[in-house]
Amino acid sequence: MNIQSKNQTRSTSWSAKDAKNHFGSMLDEAMYKPVFVEKHGRRIAVVMSAHEYDLLETINDTRWVQAAQKAERKGYIGKQKSAELLKNILKKS
Repeated sequence: MNIQSKNQTRSTSWSAKDAKNHFGSMLDEAMYKPVFVEKHGRRIAVVMSAHEYDLLETINDTRWVQAAQKAERKGYIGKQKSAELLKNILKKS
């Protein structure tokens, strides 16, 4: 994540109208910190640098891999084997 000086905030918010009217400036700001876009006072979107997004995707992918490995260790047999087992059980009934 970005390391920022004490006087910089970690994120900022823009109204949807300002984001539309000053899109380039918003993108410039998003290169350094996430920019939340608000509509009627509610956050509806966030704009961030591609680098920050890639970091989040890597963290998320790692978390899912770890969850899948944990499930396998606990005996999860997988989607295909589960479907085959269910199919065989239903054939017998």
